[in-house]
Amino acid sequence: MNAIKRNIPNIITLTNLSCGLLSIVFAFQGNLKLAALCIFSGAFFDFFDGLVARLLKVNGELGKQLDSMADMVTFGVAPAFILFHFMYELSHGITFRNATNESLFFPELFALLIPIFSAYRLANFNIDTKQTTSFIGLPTPALAIFVASFPLIDFNQFPIFINLQLLTIISVILPLLLVVKIPLFSLKYSKNEGLNTRLNIFRIVLILSSAVLFFVFQFAAIPFIVILYLILSILNNIL
Repeated sequence: MNAIKRNIPNIITLTNLSCGLLSIVFAFQGNLKLAALCIFSGAFFDFFDGLVARLLKVNGELGKQLDSMADMVTFGVAPAFILFHFMYELSHGITFRNATNESLFFPELFALLIPIFSAYRLANFNIDTKQTTSFIGLPTPALAIFVASFPLIDFNQFPIFINLQLLTIISVILPLLLVVKIPLFSLKYSKNEGLNTRLNIFRIVLILSSAVLFFVFQFAAIPFIVILYLILSILNNIL
């Protein structure tokens, strides 16, 4: 029983990894909506593996390393392929699997910056003791859901998200945000914190605003929710 209990969080982490692998498969099939939903599923399991580990009190180095490896696939490689295929289809008018030898891969190659910078961020996270209760730089799941929201957006209402120039800028800026030295708050609540602290007020504002934005704009709200998270974190640092 102890062995089973000890590996429950790892099984959840591997489920997260499986979601990332399926997302990559669907992206190459041209089914970007299913690929995006796999990333959202992976984010769900990524949240719960740490929570279950803390509840069962089975935290260990294996789980930490396994979590980063799963995150590298689900939140690094998978969103890069979604963005790559999304930009390729916008740029060439055909899906990548129908590409010819003459097809160029620019500017969609910028999407591959995501796994490169994600690898650096995740490796640094594992050795950085200053990120136990907060983050330095944008967390990889936030970047992943930012990108995964694109195929699920109603482009008739929000045509800005199919602007290739904007997507090119996003594909450069998002990876840089992973490694920039900006402290960002975590949603994890500590028992030592008071409910009425400034940090918790910012957390509540983020959660309530996210709920309202998502209810009104559906998946188009997600990029703006991530931007709001960055703004609130910067305000918290200034104050």
